[in-house]
Amino acid sequence: MRRLLKYLGKYKLQAVLAPLFKLLEVVFELFVPIIVAAIIDNGIEGGRGVSYVVWACVILFALGAVGLAAAVAAQYFAARAAVGFSKDLRHDLFAKMQSLSYSQIDKLGTPRMITRMTSDVNQLQSGVNLVLRLFLRSPFIVFGALAAAIVISPSAGGVFAAAIGALCVIVFAIMLASIPLYRRSQEKLDLVAASTRETLTGARVLRAFCKEEDETEEFSARNAALKKSQLHVGRISALMNPLTYAVVNAAIIILIYTGAIKVEAGLMTQGAVIALYNYMSQILVELIKLANLIITVTRSFASAGRISEILDMEPDMKTGGDPRDDDAFIRFDNVSVSYGGENALDGISFSVLKGQTVGIIGGTGAGKTTLVNLIPHFYDVSGGEVLIRGKNVNAVGDGALRAECGIVPQRAVLFEGTIRDNVRWGKPDATDGEIMEALAAAQATDIVASRSEGLGAWVEQGGRNFSGGQRQRLTIARALVKKPEILILDDSASALDYATDARLRKSLGGLGYDPTVFIVSQRASAVRGADKIIVLDGGRAVGIGTHDELLAGCPLYREIYRIQTDGEGA
Repeated sequence: MRRLLKYLGKYKLQAVLAPLFKLLEVVFELFVPIIVAAIIDNGIEGGRGVSYVVWACVILFALGAVGLAAAVAAQYFAARAAVGFSKDLRHDLFAKMQSLSYSQIDKLGTPRMITRMTSDVNQLQSGVNLVLRLFLRSPFIVFGALAAAIVISPSAGGVFAAAIGALCVIVFAIMLASIPLYRRSQEKLDLVAASTRETLTGARVLRAFCKEEDETEEFSARNAALKKSQLHVGRISALMNPLTYAVVNAAIIILIYTGAIKVEAGLMTQGAVIALYNYMSQILVELIKLANLIITVTRSFASAGRISEILDMEPDMKTGGDPRDDDAFIRFDNVSVSYGGENALDGISFSVLKGQTVGIIGGTGAGKTTLVNLIPHFYDVSGGEVLIRGKNVNAVGDGALRAECGIVPQRAVLFEGTIRDNVRWGKPDATDGEIMEALAAAQATDIVASRSEGLGAWVEQGGRNFSGGQRQRLTIARALVKKPEILILDDSASALDYATDARLRKSLGGLGYDPTVFIVSQRASAVRGADKIIVLDGGRAVGIGTHDELLAGCPLYREIYRIQTDGEGA
C-alpha cells in the first residue's frame, strides 16, 4: 500500500484540504453538546429567559451551517483526490501490463488482470475517499469527546476511556481477522470472472457440444464458493456494529445512572448529564463510521496487495547480445523454448536470406506459433539464439524490431471502429490509396466494395459483423499496409477457400518491396512454393528443405502431403 501512496502526490493539496475541512466540521460539532447543556442549565433551569434560548439556538444553526459547508468542501476535495488517484493508478497498471512479456501475461491470465484493473482499483478509490474524509474525523471526535467528558466530570471520563478501549479492541481484532479473508474472497472472484469470460467467449462451442449444463454447474460451484467466502467474512465483519452498540449503550446506561445520582446530590447539573449523553452518542455514531471505514480499508489493503503484485513485476525479457558476422538475414541457432519446464521447441537451427519465403508446417502443438513468435521477441529463448542481420533479437530493441515486422496472428482480431481505422493500425498515416493497395494484396477489396460506406464501414468489437475469412483478410491487409521487411502469417488463411488462398499466395509473391515471409499453415499447398519449408514434430525440426527435397527425404511431410492431396482428389 505504501508504494501506491505516490499516486496521491499530484493531489497533495486536495489530500490535505479534505481532512482539514473535516476537522473544522468536527470542531463545530463538538461545541453542540456544550451549547445544549448551556440552554438547559442557564436558559431553562437558570431562568435567563427565552432570549437566551433563542440566541443559543441561532448559534446552533450557525454551527450547523458552517459544519455543513465544511463537510461539502471536504467531500469535494476527497473525491477529487480519490478519482485522480485511481485514474493515475489505472494508467500505470495498464502500462505495466502492456510492458509484460507474453509468458508473464499467460501466467497472470486475462480475468485476473481485468479484475485488478476494475474491481481492485475501484475498491482502492473508495478506500482513499473514505480515509481522507473519516480517518481524522472519527478519532478526533472520539478523543475530543473524551477530553470534553473529563472536563465535565473526571469520573465520567473514566467510563468514556473504558468504553473507547473496549471499542478499539473489538475494531482491531475484527480488522485483523478480516484482511486475509477478504484477500481470499477476491481470489475466488477471479475464478468467477474467469469462468464468465470463458463461457461468453466460447458460447458457440458450448452450444455446439451441448455443454451448457456442465458450464452452468461449474459456474455455480465457483459462485457458491465465492458466496461462502463472502458470507464467512461478512459474518465476522457484521459483529462490528452489534458489539460496538452493546459497549456504547452499556456506557450510556452507566452514565445516566451515575449522572442521575450526582444530579440528585447536587454534584452535577442536568445539562452536564445531557452533554455527556450527547458526547457518548457522537462516539457511537463515529465508531460505526470508523467500523465501516475499516471494513472498506481492509478490502482496499487486500486489493492494494494484488495490484502491487503486478506493479512490482519486471518484464522478464532478456536484453543484450554480441553481434556477429552473418550472411543470413535471419538465423535460428540451436534454439530451444520451454513452457513450465517442458520444451516447446528443441534444438531448432536454420537460416533465411533476405526476401525468401519460409513455410512452417506440422501437427497441432508442434511448436509452429512458438517459432514465429520468437522473431519479434514475444518470447525469450531458453537456449540458443535468434539473430537478425547477425544481431541477437534481445539486443535489437523490441520497438525497432517489431516496427520491421508485419504480424498476422493465428486468431484474427479486429477492433471497434471503421475498416480504415483497423487497417491503419499497421501505418497510422496511411492514405486511402495505400489502404486500398493493401486490401487488394490481401484479396479484401470485395469486402469494401460490398458496403456502401466503403472504407468507413463500421467494424463491431472483435469484428463480429464479418465472417472468419473476411476478418483474416482484413488483418492481413493491416500487416501489409506498413510494407514490412518481415511478414509473419500465422495460419492466417485457414478460413479461406482454396481459390482465395491461392490468389493470396500469388499476390504475396508479387509484392514489390520483397519482404521475408514466414507462412505457418496446416496445408501443404500453402507452403509448397516456399523457398524453404520447416517441418516440425514435437518441437523438433524433422525436415528442412524445398517441397521436392522433403517429399524425397522427410516421411512426415510426405505423409501430410499424401493425405491432403488424396483428400483433395477425393
